[in-house]
Amino acid sequence: MKKGILIHFGELSTKGKNRDDFIEALARNVHHALAGFSTEIKRDHDHIRVYMDEVPEEAISRLLEVSGIARLSVFYECPKEMEEIRATALLAYKEDGGKTFKVETARSDKSFPLDSYAVSRDVGGYILRNVPESSVDVHEPETRIRIILARPAAYVYARTIRAAGGYPLGTLGKALMLLSGGIDSPVASYALLKRGIALEGIHFAAPPYTSEEAVNKVKDLLEVLTRYQRTIKLHVVNFTKLQLAIYKEAGDPYAITIMRRMMLRIAEKMARKRGCLALASGESIGQVASQTLQSMVAINAVTSYPIIRPLAAIDKNETIEIARKIGTYEISIRPFEDCCTIFTPRHPVTRPKIAICEEIEAKIAYEEMIEECVKEATTILVGGEED
Repeated sequence: MKKGILIHFGELSTKGKNRDDFIEALARNVHHALAGFSTEIKRDHDHIRVYMDEVPEEAISRLLEVSGIARLSVFYECPKEMEEIRATALLAYKEDGGKTFKVETARSDKSFPLDSYAVSRDVGGYILRNVPESSVDVHEPETRIRIILARPAAYVYARTIRAAGGYPLGTLGKALMLLSGGIDSPVASYALLKRGIALEGIHFAAPPYTSEEAVNKVKDLLEVLTRYQRTIKLHVVNFTKLQLAIYKEAGDPYAITIMRRMMLRIAEKMARKRGCLALASGESIGQVASQTLQSMVAINAVTSYPIIRPLAAIDKNETIEIARKIGTYEISIRPFEDCCTIFTPRHPVTRPKIAICEEIEAKIAYEEMIEECVKEATTILVGGEED
């Protein structure tokens, strides 16, 4: 009898002709996630099977963080003989520990002599005879014993754990995430990684007004996120020269709007250079002056690139809760400020006009400075070697 982890697909079932490519990508990601464990990985149209002599909790924990996996089950593989299936189902039931149970059978191999109902009834009766204190509950059982009659074997499992869902990492392309070092952008990154979108990051530094510790904070945040994407590239842009020019010409109300417009111009150039299909940010509607809908319209006007905002309609307390859950919150609240918070205006405009933005920008020779920012950006590899 073999043992291992059965990986169930979720939304991959909608992928039609592309399904095999998605499954292949997921199998690669599973292999990377289980580096260091002795495994044998097999896949078919419906599942990925990871065979292991024992199934440590660490292996399960790693797989729970792999996007594209809907559920995980600790399963046993046995011959398609009723005596073997009964014994294996009893073992799975005892390991799960519930008192009430239900047996569910899927017969993908239609050549098996018994139908699904007959197998479930046979196995259920066997468990009742061998565990007198057990009982059947077809509506809300404590343990669901599932039997898959496939070719060439039967797979039996009871313990099932909900996983990340989404699509395999990288199968939906790559985005460039604007990373401030605050609470929001790492949570937005997590949301995209769960969805299967690979990420690179861009961070705007303003030395000497911002410290190296602010960059280190972003690196530490990305280190946490390498649980979901093994290696993440961080592009650090020296924004000081351009930022000082902005604050010289823009004045207090429009400074933050012009600054964000310049950041998007730089980010778009970097995204095109890096083969990213979209920009992404941790913005939430109305959270600060630059995140009102009117501000977003004025800021977005400088780019034709799509901008993904996973937290657009998420409450701040919910974002904090997710940050705590994934382990980024304590890093995000370290007291090292980025260039946005260092230069925060006292009275930022909340309903900026594009015409006024363009009038201010006409006074700034920003094209050359933007090119310089992109050209001189430094790239840091977080999480180790590239594949």
